[in-house]
Amino acid sequence: MTAAALFVQFLNGLASASSLFLVAAGLSLIFGVTRIVNFAHGSLYMLGAYCAVSLVEYFGELGTARPLGFWSAVLLAGAAVALLGAVLEVLLLRRLYAAPELLQLLATFALVLVFKDFALWAWGPEDILGPRAPMLEGAIQVGERAFPEYDVFLIVLGPLVLGALWLLLNRTRWGTLVRAATEDREMADALGVNQSRLFTSVFALGSLLAGLGGAINIPREPANLMMDLSIIADVFVVVVVGGMGSIPGAFLAALLIAVTKSFCIGLGWSKLTLVIEFIIMAVVLVLRPWGLLGRQSALARGPGSLLEPLGAPDRRLVAVGVVLAGALASLPAVSDGYALVLLGDIFVFALFAVSLHFIMGPGGMHSFGHAAYFGLGAYGAALALKYLMPMEPALFMGPLLAGAGALLFGWFCVRLSGVYLAMLTLAFAQITWSIVFQWDEVTGGSNGLVDLWPARWLSSRVAYYYVSLALCAAGVLLLWRMLYSPFGAALRAARDSPLRAEAIGIDVRAIQWAAFSFAGVFAGLAGAVYVFSKGAISPEVAAIPRSVDGLVMVLLGGIQTLTGPVPGCRIRLPVRRPTGAPCSAASSCCWCSRSRRGWSASSGRSSRDERPRGPRLVEELRRRARRPGCVLPRRCR
Repeated sequence: MTAAALFVQFLNGLASASSLFLVAAGLSLIFGVTRIVNFAHGSLYMLGAYCAVSLVEYFGELGTARPLGFWSAVLLAGAAVALLGAVLEVLLLRRLYAAPELLQLLATFALVLVFKDFALWAWGPEDILGPRAPMLEGAIQVGERAFPEYDVFLIVLGPLVLGALWLLLNRTRWGTLVRAATEDREMADALGVNQSRLFTSVFALGSLLAGLGGAINIPREPANLMMDLSIIADVFVVVVVGGMGSIPGAFLAALLIAVTKSFCIGLGWSKLTLVIEFIIMAVVLVLRPWGLLGRQSALARGPGSLLEPLGAPDRRLVAVGVVLAGALASLPAVSDGYALVLLGDIFVFALFAVSLHFIMGPGGMHSFGHAAYFGLGAYGAALALKYLMPMEPALFMGPLLAGAGALLFGWFCVRLSGVYLAMLTLAFAQITWSIVFQWDEVTGGSNGLVDLWPARWLSSRVAYYYVSLALCAAGVLLLWRMLYSPFGAALRAARDSPLRAEAIGIDVRAIQWAAFSFAGVFAGLAGAVYVFSKGAISPEVAAIPRSVDGLVMVLLGGIQTLTGPVPGCRIRLPVRRPTGAPCSAASSCCWCSRSRRGWSASSGRSSRDERPRGPRLVEELRRRARRPGCVLPRRCR
């Protein structure tokens, strides 16, 4: 490749970085102030593109001059998305500020499904090509290659937006309030900052940037229904690599990722573009856990929410379990049709959900990439059957491979916490998915593997039903038994108070690493049982939607209960959309916004933050200061 070609690829990377930064800056700003993990940010980007295309056509029909019509459509599309973002914040997202991050993610993911269905209804399923930008339709010569003038405009636009945001955040009173809320939201509230208005304005600005990012991209990419999910993964990576809440960090990360992907394309490593951003994210988070320019969050004031210790299992619950097990064991006597197939899937995903709950609930480790171990278990069993051994031993090779993967990935993951831990698990899951998706010679690539049926003595539907029931029930019972063991007590101690756990001699990282590995083994067992029930395997078993399936099951059932994932799986499977979307949009929205007062799942406990805020906090401080021996500072009297 010539020097001119390399330089053109570098310019392509800069242009892509500018449009990516525009969207990532909005998400970083929203998270920095509101702490909302807004999965619907990609949908705002998609709506910006659709609105811009429609407005350009509308202005064209009115006879408006092309330059005025195009740029007016871009600005109006951004303003419309900003207004939509403000309405969403007031009506829905304001209810989520006291909710755990996972519930926020689920609610905003429901918005993704709502917006996708709306776009399908309003604009149809076909891609819509946008016009070329007036006055920027030509190209400039770079050596022997032509480079579009519009991409030059994008290269200039990125630093201009960065500079404008810097001035807004550092030279205005509004920016001072935003930075104060980003640094310490509780103290800003105590000082009398109107957080409702501040949050609405921040969300509107972030939505404006997302809408403009979609609108300015219509000359380069047609508006389509997949824009939201394709952009949101890259945007999350950029925000996490740069540092949550850091605008300059988002700009630096966008440059790093976009330029690297551009060079991969130019050098002929196109397959690497599927996973290169996740490799970068994994490396950055391992070396610098808070991102390139991020900082550790301020410690929360006051006592945390204490969870009651696990008591002895309720005898009534044990009796119900025994009766249910007997009913399931006798079911083949009255039915051997579709009910057995559906129940087999429920057994598999119940084990998968319980294994995820094992590290999320008692372990306190949030994972967005648990599908990696389900996929490793499925492919481990499939490859063992295809190349090495009979079905019976191959069934147990899947959990071994999944456990090895969890042991490797977990060593890095347990060093992080919060959103950074979740995103690192997602990075490892995407790396796993890209390997099975592209390794055609071994895994079959995108086509997967077929003819993976059980042994002859297990070939009947009834026989394999009993095997699935026995293995999945044994896995669930073993995980529950571990929670009542000294290991489970140490795991919950590490979740509730790591410093105190370390002080009494518990090796927190070792305990969490072991729990992560155990969860991977049982997720791999679920994957191995699944592959022989279907007779085929494809890379979708390790993709992001499978991880979302597990999250939905755990959250629907209740993250603070042992039995929650099982009914969550029972609810989840019947409402699964034919398109493979993880959950019904309407049911998710209703479930997540059903209560103003608390945030609990169907079997969980309320975790409302009852600490006083704003004027209530000042009054509480004054009340405590009246106690004997306490002197109130002069400025607070």
